[in-house]
Parts: sequence; C-alpha cells; structure tokens
Amino acid sequence: MSAEAGPVSGGADERVRRVRLPADRRTPAAARALVRTMLLEARLPELLNEALLLTTELTTNAVEHARTELDIEVDTDRNGLTVTVTDFASGPVDELIVGVRNTTSDITEVAARGRGLLLVDHFSSRWGTTYLPTGKGVWFRLDRPGPGGSARPSAGPLRVVEPDRTGDGTPSAAAMSELMQLTPDSYADEPLPEFATGLLTRVGEMVGAAGGTVRLDRGDGLGTQVFARYGRPPRDGNELLRVPLAVHRPYAGELELDAAPSAYARPLAVLAAERLSLHLENDRLRRADVRRSTWLTFLAEASELLAQSLDVELTMALIPQLVVPRLGQWCAVHTTDEWGRLRLAASSHADEAMLPQLHRILQETGPDSIQSRLREASRNAAQVPLGGPMEGFAVPLIARGQRLGTLAVGRHQRHRHDPDEVSVLEDVARRAALAIENARIHAERRRVAQTLQQSLLPPVLPVVEGIGFAAEYVPTGDDAEVGGDFYDVLPLPDGRWLVVVGDVSGKGVQAAAVTGLVRDVIRVLVGDGKPLPEVLGRLNETLVERGGGRYCTLALAAVAPGDGDQLDVSLHLAGHDRPVLLHGGGGATFVGVGGTALGLLDTITTPTAELTLKPGDALIFYTDGVTERRRGRELFGTDRLRESAAPLAGYSADVVAARLRAATIAFSVEPPRDDIAILVLRNDTP
Repeated sequence: MSAEAGPVSGGADERVRRVRLPADRRTPAAARALVRTMLLEARLPELLNEALLLTTELTTNAVEHARTELDIEVDTDRNGLTVTVTDFASGPVDELIVGVRNTTSDITEVAARGRGLLLVDHFSSRWGTTYLPTGKGVWFRLDRPGPGGSARPSAGPLRVVEPDRTGDGTPSAAAMSELMQLTPDSYADEPLPEFATGLLTRVGEMVGAAGGTVRLDRGDGLGTQVFARYGRPPRDGNELLRVPLAVHRPYAGELELDAAPSAYARPLAVLAAERLSLHLENDRLRRADVRRSTWLTFLAEASELLAQSLDVELTMALIPQLVVPRLGQWCAVHTTDEWGRLRLAASSHADEAMLPQLHRILQETGPDSIQSRLREASRNAAQVPLGGPMEGFAVPLIARGQRLGTLAVGRHQRHRHDPDEVSVLEDVARRAALAIENARIHAERRRVAQTLQQSLLPPVLPVVEGIGFAAEYVPTGDDAEVGGDFYDVLPLPDGRWLVVVGDVSGKGVQAAAVTGLVRDVIRVLVGDGKPLPEVLGRLNETLVERGGGRYCTLALAAVAPGDGDQLDVSLHLAGHDRPVLLHGGGGATFVGVGGTALGLLDTITTPTAELTLKPGDALIFYTDGVTERRRGRELFGTDRLRESAAPLAGYSADVVAARLRAATIAFSVEPPRDDIAILVLRNDTP
C-alpha cells in the first residue's frame, strides 16, 4: 500500500464531524466520546477498540506537547473511519512524515515519533501527517475488515473481550486500550500500590511473564521496598527484564519482569514504567508539598514558643526539645562567653540513657573532637559536619551580626538529614539565635530597671524610738519597666522625721528621671530647713520647667513627738490619695485635705492637716496601684482598702504593710498593671 499525503475518505454514506477542544486533560475523553458516537451512528462497532485507543494516544500527545487548542475531525463511511487531530503549534515541515501500516511483528520498527505513533503505526490501516499554515495534524484510517476494507484481524463486535495477545503473539488492541486507560483509584487510601499491581499484572499477562516486581525507594530511610508484585519470584539464573523508573530524587526504583525476550516485552515494560513513573512523580510532589507545609507549620509553632520566653536559660533549654527527635537523634546548644569560649547550655537525646555519653563526648578536646568542630562552626559562621561517634552537623547561632554560639544536631538513627531537614534546621538556628538575643536584651533591660528602681527607694527605713516605719513595694508586672511610685523617710533639721510617698505619671526611663528629680529636690530643700509648703511650691516650679509634661502626686507628713505618748503629724497632700488612719482601739478612717498635683499649674494649693497619733495608732500611705488594682471591670478601691485595714488594729507596722500588700495582690490573678507602694507610720510607744 502506498503512502498518502492526507486522509482519503470513502465517499458514499460519508459523515464528517469537526469540533475544537481546549488543551485540557479532559480533552481525550471528549474526543473519545465523539469517536464513539460517530462509530455507533455509522454502525462500525467492530472498530471501536482500536479507534478509541488511537484517538486517546493522538489527543493526549497533542495536549502534552503542543499545548494549544485541538481540532478533531471524524470522518466515517461504510468502509471505515478516519480521525484527524490538528494542533496549532509551529514546527518545521521536514519533521512531518507520512506512513503506511506497519505489517511487521516487531513493534520497535517505527519512525522515531514516540510511542503514541507506535500504536498508530501498528493498529491503523494507514496514517500520516499533514501540514497547514496554522499548524500540523496527524490522521489515521481504520478500514472495516472484509469486502471493501482491509484484511487485517478484527477487534470483534462491540463489548466482546479479546484475549491479551493475538494468534501471532502480539498484544491485542483491547489489551493495549485497557493498559493505557488503567488509572489509580482516587478514593482508595493507598491508590498507587494497587495501581502499580494492576499495571504490572496487565503487562505481565500481555508479555507472558512468569512474575514481576516493582521496587521503590522513597528516600525516607526505609531503603528499597517492594511496591508491587505479580506472579512467582524469579528463578535463579533467569535473565530479568529491568526498566528504571523515571522519577526524581529522593525517589528511585525499577520495574522488573521475569519474561522471555520478545519484540514487545521491553517496549511494553518501558511504557508501563513511564505510566507508573508519572503517577509516582505526582505522589512525590504531593508528599513534598505536604512535608513543606508541615515544616512551615513546625517553624511557625517553634517561633511562637521561642517568642513566648524572655528568660535566657529557659529559651536555650527549649531549643533541644524542639529539635529532638523530629529533626535529629540528639541536640546540643553551646553559647559563647566574652572570651569566645563555648559553654554547653542545653542538650537532649532521644534516648535519655545516652545523655551521659553525649555530655562526655561533647567535653572531649583535641583536633578531631566535636569541641574543635564546634569552634570552627562558630569562628567561620558556617555549617560544619560532625564525625563519629555522634555523627551530625553544627550550625552557628547568629543574631543581629553577633555570634552567640552553636547548634549541634545528630543524624537520625536510620538515615542522614535530607536537604529539606537541613534547611529547616538552619531556619530553626536563626530563629533560636534571635530568641536568645531577645531574651538577653530583656534580661539586661530587667537588670537596668531593677537597679534604677532600687536607686529610687531607700535601702532601709530608719529605726526611731517610739515610731515604727514599714514599707512594701511591688513593681509592675513588666519587670523590665521602671515605675514612677516612690517613698522615702528622712530627718528634718528641727528633729522631726519626714515621710514622703509619691507617684510620678507614666513609666519607663523618663518617669524614673522625674522621680529622681523629685526626690533630690525634696532632700535639698528640706535639708536647707525650708517649710513644707515652700518645698512643695518650689518643687512644682521645677516640674513645670523641667518635668517634660509629667506631673506628680505627693504626700508629705512631718512627724514629731507630742504631748505625753502622742505623735504630732503635719500632713500635706498634693493631689495624692488621702491616707488611712488606723486607730489602735479599732476602726479606720481617711484623713487629710486634698491639694493640687505638682507640675500641672503654675500655682498650687496644699492645705495642712494636723493629726495626733495615739499609742497603737497607724497612718497608712499608699499609691494608686493599690486602689486601682483590677479584677475584670472591678477595682480594689478605697472602701475595700479601709475594710482590709480595719482588722489590723494593734499589729505592728511591718504586719500591717505586709497584710495590705497580700490583700491587694490576692484581689486579682493578673500581674499588677501599676506599681504598688505602701508605707505605714505607727506610734509604737508602749
């Protein structure tokens, strides 16, 4: 039969249908539906198997390689069927060929146009390619067997199942169609092993193999596993047909058949291996996507845990717990001191019984020791492998350009770290270093705040005969902030004692600076013997000029022995809460007259209240951190303070201050939002 440059129709009773389909994975199914409809209308069911197989091959090939829209033309007549698949991809004319039916039994003897055309070449009566200015097409012709058609074996009537191989041993069209249309069950829990077994079974039956195996290594440390099996195990001495699976790392595998050499065995094995490889690649990509998503979730959770801790030791102890056993068999965190020496800060091992051995190995010195490799990682700021017996690798801990130490991680028990795990560990090291640095900065801020706060309070209260002084101070819940509350007790030139309790607005360094200014001005002015009203006036002028917009409430009480066993108290309130007078015989009342806060107005008023404390009486000063202590929307308040103080009549100043502090703290489970300062002045005359 001579080759033709284009499809030739049968003429009589001819039916032609054309349709344009998108470059979509569903296009082959739509093309098959069109061909099936045309064959049934033309009453050519005996051509159905071959027509559907070849249509699938041509449309799939066009979708995968041309990636353009496709024109499908189906031409039927009483003698057969012609199908033309045209794409719109550009291509040189000399690549187009025309061929006639391959009558040889060797399926490999075809033009190098891919396995899709191998099937076309084998099953069609004739086939060829056409070239148009807009693209190129491939067509095939199937003739009805018998008079007026080609004398080739028929596929049989519709729905009749053919044997896998024809009389001359070549695979039948039905078997090839079934092989090509076999797909994984998308609803199965593990569809790929079942699909691989079905594919291997079909190929084995088609080539007459006694058995076959698909082996796969997913790179998960479990090694090569039997993924699918068919028939019996191969006998010793049999030459096996092996085809590697076309999958990317970390996947690797092969398809193995115990089959006698034949013209069809290797091409069909390669075809099956390629189909299986395609689905395995999809599985690899899906698993990689799931794994990366899992790692991202892990990193997000690790960051959240590390960010929650502002304690240096706790942060470093948390790092190995995050790493082991998910990212390694063991983990050790070393920090660098000011001399560049490494110190083991925290460690963990999947087997706790191995911790002593791990610590001993980490302490060893020498040119080949882990200590030497860790110093190299810290010095070079680069990843360094660790040799046996604790194999793994070390990465530096660097944050804001500062080398903080190293993170060493041991390899898994069954496999080495893959590239994804190494990347995740490097990311963990960066986040851990930043968390450690943040914790160190917070610790330094806390030390500065505590030192500054202590400098604003008297180290001890004076011991005066007949007068009891006691104080309690609770800083705000954020111990890295300096509060504005303060108190002091200092002697006056006239022999009296001055009690000072104040509260500067705001928190932080600025508030601390204003607090120090207030204390120093008071000490200087009272040391010069200035009257208390004048002291308050000058202090107000100073805050207006130099307070930076901050104000201060203040309570001053000058205490001196009075008639008999009494104490005389001159009380001045500058915008401060009135103190509580706790009577020795029971009962508590608020005393004093309110005045103007300092630093708000150019002139102030601070009325003087003269009080007398009998033996056992106590005067309780406090700041707004006590009365404004919150429990939800409820405040501790002044009434609750008075009610809490009343039962403490007769107790010493220390006991009264401590009990009121405890009552204030116990009012809410939340940490204090403001400083709490309590100072108790008591007449201790027996």
